[in-house]
Amino acid sequence: MPTINNPRIFLWGALALILYVDYEAWMRDYGAVSTAAPTAVASAQHPGGAAKGPELGDPVPEAAPSVTAPAPAAAAGTPATASPAAAASTAATVETRAAGAAAPAEAPATRVHVRTDVLDVLISTRGATLEQADLLAYPRVKGEAEPVRLENSGDPQTLYALQSGLTGPAGADYPTHLALFTSAADSYTLEHDALVRVPLTWHGADGVTVTKTYVFHRGSYRIDLDYQVHNGSAHAWEARSYAQILRNDPPTKRSYFNTDSYAFHGPAIWDGNKYRKLDVGDGEDNGLALDVTNGWVAALQHYFVSAIVPPRDATYRVTLNVAGEQFLLATEGPPRMVAPGEDGAFAETLYVGPKLQGALEATAPELDRVADYGRLWFLARPLFLALNFVHKASGNWGVAIILVTLLLKLLFYPLSEASGRSIARMKTLQPRIKNLQETYADDREKLGRAMMELYKREKVNPVAGCLPTVIQIPVFIAFYWVLLESVEMRQAPFAFWLHDLSSRDPWFILPGIMAVAMFVQYKLNPTPPDPVQAKVFMIMPLVMSFTFAFFPAGLVLYWVTNTLLSIAQQWNINRRIGAAAAAKHG
Repeated sequence: MPTINNPRIFLWGALALILYVDYEAWMRDYGAVSTAAPTAVASAQHPGGAAKGPELGDPVPEAAPSVTAPAPAAAAGTPATASPAAAASTAATVETRAAGAAAPAEAPATRVHVRTDVLDVLISTRGATLEQADLLAYPRVKGEAEPVRLENSGDPQTLYALQSGLTGPAGADYPTHLALFTSAADSYTLEHDALVRVPLTWHGADGVTVTKTYVFHRGSYRIDLDYQVHNGSAHAWEARSYAQILRNDPPTKRSYFNTDSYAFHGPAIWDGNKYRKLDVGDGEDNGLALDVTNGWVAALQHYFVSAIVPPRDATYRVTLNVAGEQFLLATEGPPRMVAPGEDGAFAETLYVGPKLQGALEATAPELDRVADYGRLWFLARPLFLALNFVHKASGNWGVAIILVTLLLKLLFYPLSEASGRSIARMKTLQPRIKNLQETYADDREKLGRAMMELYKREKVNPVAGCLPTVIQIPVFIAFYWVLLESVEMRQAPFAFWLHDLSSRDPWFILPGIMAVAMFVQYKLNPTPPDPVQAKVFMIMPLVMSFTFAFFPAGLVLYWVTNTLLSIAQQWNINRRIGAAAAAKHG
């Protein structure tokens, strides 16, 4: 019975339970990536053992079998149709091209430099592959010139490339990501126009010419990829487009002092119905092969993403292959025929940049899911929209956090008022409870009965103050994920000494204010009757402030604002309830 006197026990117990459940979900979602051995597919490609480094990106997709249903055999002489005809399979079929199928290995490849107002990109003429992408508006470290770099082929340990091309039946010549293209210029710059087009051309031995064009838009991280095919041969030319993300993605070492280390890092897809984060160490996801309509694939990290979006209403095959610390996430479209002397076109859409939700949503439906708010995304999204709306008006993310926290307080005011009134009534009973404790110091059973009678007589429910607060906890957790995952707040300044809301307070001033505020809040609440409990709650502000000390300053600002508003509300309630009680007994 001793805990029944203190409603805060229920609150802290509920909070501890929810934090534990949240931690478990976090570890399930963001658990360390396994460095398991390569999948069966990779092993088959490299019988001698695991695939080595770039070898995972060497094979070119062949006509892969459908995983949805086996198709009837085609009649003799009938060309392939949009649905691959083969038995159902759970792994993509890949085959390394013969040496003559691609440009000779010794043929020189150059790089085409493309600069827009937001991107600085290098495209290799080997496969017209996007090999390097710097995000000009996002410094890797605030105050330094070096930008965040996504695609990168300079170091095998950080290998990250967007490969794409056209492929078809084995033995023919195709503009794959291994073929050699030519470019009319070695650099392109977006000057005053709305877009810049970067064409690269491939000439096949049989008279087929393909112009592969990257289209960069002003102020956008979306990149359109177009293929224009001219079939100058004497026979029909069958091809299918594909695009793939090749990345060396070693497990991230977790650190309490680095919130980036807890964000999901790896492949993800939208299968047309559901968002899926893929576990490269999981047997089900390794060797993934499925047919997807109106989907997309992406490689995620904290704040940034590279994505491939196939054309709408076309069924593309999505595969994931893993070799050591590398993964290859690919999409491959249906075959299309280009008649002799005719022209054909293929297209993909790429996105390389920050997880700006408006830009992502404009690029493809549900692509904004990569701004990963976890299981409470349905609460987190409205919270982000509120923050974004207030930020547009205020121009400061710190001010937006404060004002949205105030709006949340107003939204939950009725619940908080009910909770606060219950706590205030409990506080007015403290002298009488203390008398009962002294009277029945040696009889816990009688003390419990006497206290229950007191609660019943005064119409006070010790638990009533806890339930309203527990109901608000999912909203608070969702707000936490919004502040942690939204790139819009990355390196955003607030005021005074807080120059980056996404990193810890450099002087630990906010955590200090938080400790003082929580101590004041503790003093406004009823003192637990158990001395041990009282000591635990007294040191809780110190423990919480230390826990938050290394969290992003934006999160601490939210908690401090919420605590100060709670103090003001509880002080006002205590004043009113105390005055009413004095009038009643005076």
